[in-house]
Amino acid sequence: MSLNRSEKEAVVAQVADLAAKSQTLVVAEYRGVTVADLTQLRVKARAQNVNLSVLKNTLARRAVAGSAFEVVADQLTGPLIYGFSEDAIAAAKVVADFAKTNDKLVIRGGVYDGKALDVNGVKELASIPSKEVLLSQLLGLLQSPVSRTARVLAALAEKKGEAAAA
Repeated sequence: MSLNRSEKEAVVAQVADLAAKSQTLVVAEYRGVTVADLTQLRVKARAQNVNLSVLKNTLARRAVAGSAFEVVADQLTGPLIYGFSEDAIAAAKVVADFAKTNDKLVIRGGVYDGKALDVNGVKELASIPSKEVLLSQLLGLLQSPVSRTARVLAALAEKKGEAAAA
């Protein structure tokens, strides 16, 4: 079913608005993926605030023109699914995790911070821990010297208490 001109303009405007808000774009080829699997991928994506879209490539090229995602405009060929996310790693993580369990979904590339990413770049971006995990790791690092000092002081106090009792 083809779209008329006004519908195409609306799709381009919607995707351009989405691209303006997003930090990351991941592009994957979905040839051979079942509808049930794609539905499962969309559910996971929605849970992570990732917008997955199947678009005509010419409309996608027009939508990303003039944005940070324009660097991959020449690679937009074939049946592609586009994952946009405001979070820097969410789109890469959702698509890469799904691609691990479904070999028919093939990551083609992506864009982060205005730089084109190849397949390995997308996988590396997906392997970065989430913001919450990084913050908890940082908090653990900041707490470790204090907790070690407290344990040493407690052991010294206990040792002095044993010496005084003897």
